[in-house]
Amino acid sequence: METGARFPVGKLPPRVLEALLARCPVPRGARLILGPRFGEDAAVIDRGPTYLVAKTDPVTFTAERIGWYAVNVNANDIATLGARPRWFLATLLLPEARTSSALARSIFDDVLRACRTLGITLCGGHTEITAGLSRPIVVGHMLGEVDKSKLVRKESQRPGDLVLLTKGIALEGTAILAREKATLLARKLGRGIVRRAQRLLFRPGISVVREALLAVRHGEVHAMHDPTEGGLLSGLYELARAGGVGLRVWKAKVPVLPETQAFSEVLGFDPFALIASGTLLLVVSSRTAGGVLRAFARMGIAAAVIGEVCRKDAGVQVLEPGAWRTTPLRLPARDELARLLEGV
Repeated sequence: METGARFPVGKLPPRVLEALLARCPVPRGARLILGPRFGEDAAVIDRGPTYLVAKTDPVTFTAERIGWYAVNVNANDIATLGARPRWFLATLLLPEARTSSALARSIFDDVLRACRTLGITLCGGHTEITAGLSRPIVVGHMLGEVDKSKLVRKESQRPGDLVLLTKGIALEGTAILAREKATLLARKLGRGIVRRAQRLLFRPGISVVREALLAVRHGEVHAMHDPTEGGLLSGLYELARAGGVGLRVWKAKVPVLPETQAFSEVLGFDPFALIASGTLLLVVSSRTAGGVLRAFARMGIAAAVIGEVCRKDAGVQVLEPGAWRTTPLRLPARDELARLLEGV
């Protein structure tokens, strides 16, 4: 591992993270079914009749509606394992000299509102005013449960499976940009599209819990993933690495939200590399993919087939629109949102 490298804001480079995770042995008797692994976002613990699924994730890209984000992004990663999120704990770090009771109350209200929406119990946490912070940070901790026969494991992926994507990209990043870059975007595109993009946080929303649990009821689901930092590109890479498979993706079939496309033309970013919570990646057997898509359609959830699973030695390939050639997936050096908000 490199010792002198300095990395930009965002995820650790995959090679660094994989090396660190390789140094995390699981002791015998730990009852850990799924532990520290690249491409996996939650742990699975054997607690007898069911599995306990545990997840932690902070919200650091934005200071607005962070309570809502914290609950939803943690719940999403529980649901991608086929589990139902049940209990939430929050560590709330507030900036010195800028914290008021109104700020603390607004974050608590957001957390409680998100928990009520998903049927989750806020069961504890920690709150403090922290030196050196310029804005509040919420670190979420989510627990869920799943029947042992219903756990979705990414290594279940097989060549011939289909890759599905719900809603479109990049919902979360677009909603954040609509708040953080509102003045510029409204001047270039009009206030209407900016307001629509701001509402993406709630309609269709950044939660994928409903579609994840719906999918496992109506199909043979071999993997699910919530593409967050690094957007769809990083999500596809993580999905393939965790499953030990290759992927072939048809770029033209990936639905890009119109607000995302418009913002990308003004701000100059790649929609495929923008943080994309609210979109669910699924790998489903080709035999049952139609049933999953029909179940989504009945519930008003937009979804599309964007690719297929292939052998590991094929890597992750992207078929470019209007061309017969495929190109190897290139991971973004950092999430586009981190680049666009640097210094904000």
